[in-house]
Amino acid sequence: MAEQDEGLAARIGARARSCPDVARLSGGPYGAVATYLPGERLTGVAVRADAVEVWVVARYGRPLPEIAEQVRAAVAAEVPGRRVDVGIGDIVAAPATPAPRSPQ
Repeated sequence: MAEQDEGLAARIGARARSCPDVARLSGGPYGAVATYLPGERLTGVAVRADAVEVWVVARYGRPLPEIAEQVRAAVAAEVPGRRVDVGIGDIVAAPATPAPRSPQ
């Protein structure tokens, strides 16, 4: 993989993780989706000549197609002209937000 692709995979992962409904990246089925960098394995992102594959763990609460579109839109800016395939490998409960306190 060329050095520029190494940086690209990392930027794609960062964009996917920045989506509010994404808890983290996922390795997809059998943990097979990854980019191999020197001394590192970036799980959840596979960069190809014509497409990018991104797998995530979604936070519960929003329809999955909307989360996939959110990730696709975030990643597409990094890879104009390439198809962005998004998979959701798991769903986790969103962190609980404290209930508002009543004034006493």
